[in-house]
Amino acid sequence: MYGAGDVRVENVPDAAVQHPTDAVVRVVRTCVCGSDLHPYRSMPAGSGPAPMGHEFVGVVEETGSDVSTVKRGDFVVSPFAFSDNTCAFCGDGFHTACVNGGFYGAGGVGGAQAEAIRVPQADGTLVTAPVDENSELLDSLLAITDVYLTGYHAAVMGKVDERTTVTVIGDGAVGVSAVLAAKQLGASRIILMGRHSGRTDLGREFGATDVVAERGAEGVAKVRELTGGEGSHVVLEAVGYLPAYEQAYGVVRPGGVISRVGVPQYDEAPVGFGSLFGKNVTLNGGPAPVRAYIEQGLADVLEGRIEPGRVFDRVVDLDDAAEAYRAMDARESLKVAVTP
Repeated sequence: MYGAGDVRVENVPDAAVQHPTDAVVRVVRTCVCGSDLHPYRSMPAGSGPAPMGHEFVGVVEETGSDVSTVKRGDFVVSPFAFSDNTCAFCGDGFHTACVNGGFYGAGGVGGAQAEAIRVPQADGTLVTAPVDENSELLDSLLAITDVYLTGYHAAVMGKVDERTTVTVIGDGAVGVSAVLAAKQLGASRIILMGRHSGRTDLGREFGATDVVAERGAEGVAKVRELTGGEGSHVVLEAVGYLPAYEQAYGVVRPGGVISRVGVPQYDEAPVGFGSLFGKNVTLNGGPAPVRAYIEQGLADVLEGRIEPGRVFDRVVDLDDAAEAYRAMDARESLKVAVTP
């Protein structure tokens, strides 16, 4: 990405092992993330090029001398952040804070919207799956590299269970994934705030019991009406813009939890008496430590309990990556998979 709206497909040097803990993975399926749209909309012209993409599944092509858990030919699923899976923060379940970790597309590590990618900390990052590159499960396996398990992280941090009423703000891929995750954790009442019927219809299939199309004060009033004036025990905010945060503290009930996984596009937000403090509301969330959840997510996909890959409604070739961005930005597609 060279700047807002300026996505180009270029030839770059082949991915190669640089450290003993690296692996090179041939990318079988990747995609465009909702978070990729933030720079697509706002990146200053000329500040690139920046390698893009952080979600992928693929086949191991080469390993460094210290790599022992994966080998050439293994089909692997990668979290969107790499980690050693051994440091204190990984042990606490927050792999996105790993002392030896990082993010694809930054710090000299290439992006996943490519034919191949170097994976640092391969032993701690990559998880093998008993499938091949022709599997009918590819979309769902790709979904657990980020989007579904980001929604799952929101629900876990919100302490969703069978006793909680949940409101999900946002009908993008993370939002409808958060609906599916809340359903998996036992929530019996799930309100989805979104106004795009194709997306909210999928949200209903994933477990939403109610859909609220209204926004702002009108949307808050509707959710409070649906909850008998009390508000929701848990609010999962999957957008990242300030109006969504304001809706979140408007619909949360006293003593409730707002769990945010939409990457915040603001630096300051109310936390005072009229927003969080007066209601004794807990605010948490952050980048999803996918590595902490990925074995369970993989088992759920392989055993047919969930089908999170349904968020993908279009597939393009790598040469058409710019079209994938355009379609998602224009809301013509919910989430676009890319085949190198």
